[in-house]
Amino acid sequence: MPSGLIALALGGFGIGLTEFLIAGLLPQVASSFAVSEAAAGWLISGYALSVAVGAIALTAATARLPRKHILVGLVALFVIGNLLSAVAPNYQVMLLGRIVAALCHGSFFGIGSLVARSLVAPEKKSQAVAVMFAGLTVANVLGVPFGALVGERWGWRAAFWAVTAIGLLALAGIAALVPSWAGRVRPAAEAGRATGAGAERIPPSGLAQQLRAFRSWQVWLTLVATALSYGGMFGAFSYIAYTFTEVSGFASEDLAWLLMVYGVGLVVGNLVGGRAADRDRDRALVLALLGLALTLALFGLLAERGTASVVLVFLMGVTGFASVPGMITRVTDFAHGAALAASANVSASNVGNALGAWLGGVAISAGLGYTAPLYVGAGIVLMSVAVMVVAAQRARSSQAVDRVPAR
Repeated sequence: MPSGLIALALGGFGIGLTEFLIAGLLPQVASSFAVSEAAAGWLISGYALSVAVGAIALTAATARLPRKHILVGLVALFVIGNLLSAVAPNYQVMLLGRIVAALCHGSFFGIGSLVARSLVAPEKKSQAVAVMFAGLTVANVLGVPFGALVGERWGWRAAFWAVTAIGLLALAGIAALVPSWAGRVRPAAEAGRATGAGAERIPPSGLAQQLRAFRSWQVWLTLVATALSYGGMFGAFSYIAYTFTEVSGFASEDLAWLLMVYGVGLVVGNLVGGRAADRDRDRALVLALLGLALTLALFGLLAERGTASVVLVFLMGVTGFASVPGMITRVTDFAHGAALAASANVSASNVGNALGAWLGGVAISAGLGYTAPLYVGAGIVLMSVAVMVVAAQRARSSQAVDRVPAR
């Protein structure tokens, strides 16, 4: 794997830390700025909304720029946002810093996935995307405990200073290690020097060209499958603390290590899913989604058993993230490398997160209990399986037609 992938993974790690660490710092931040818990919560929800908007807006606005330059600019925006949060004199500036930092999130992972896959041979593209996303999954494991630990020892501002420093390292790494041709067809001389990497077709650069990618039914089916798969997993995960404490019988003090078990599952699923997708992508995606639906349903049935809950939350992480690398390479393949489609995939996942969390909350409010979000999540993921099966069948039919020789 090229060293440029490590720089991309470091950027993903920093962005993931920014997203997750705030959960462990909210009480300190709320107290520091004398705001309510609800107001402090906007530091999380405002970030999520900014991710969904920024993924499309920034990708569209930078459509014609070289992708390495875009990534450098996005990480610089990330550094500025976290620096604002670190020095914020009041709540308003803190919220602004969170929004600015979040603007880069969707575009970084969307455009970064295209750059990552261009650095390796085509048959390893899903693994390359998985390496880049490894930073995000590791941040999911470490983000909350990192924020809580640093905040407790040195104050919440120190956590944002640390993330700012990580952002600067990622910025330097991307500038130094990611080649200038990344994300597009490399010149013949560069292709000759690259080891085992194959050039793919020139990706569309103009906004009008990129919008044409959305004429493909395969792009839309993949986006819908992405939204539903994330919605099912996040709908269950949003209320997992209640499931553990109210159903499984764990104490609130156990939540930290239980969430780390889930996070380790994400790391494993990401790497395994990347390898599987490079062998047979559509089959791997269908199996991963079926595995997630089955895991969520079993979790609902066995939630009262503590040991089973630990095993199943790990499998929930594995199966939940195993589809991510394949979904990203699938949507970008059918979009012919359009960055807007890659970023739309990130937006689709955030839309799914919001939908799943809402439906899970509706189920609890209806008096169905704290295992209800698990069953709701399983149902949503089954819809994703159905969409993915249709997409795979249509893709096979198209390939079969293309192979028929002309008379």
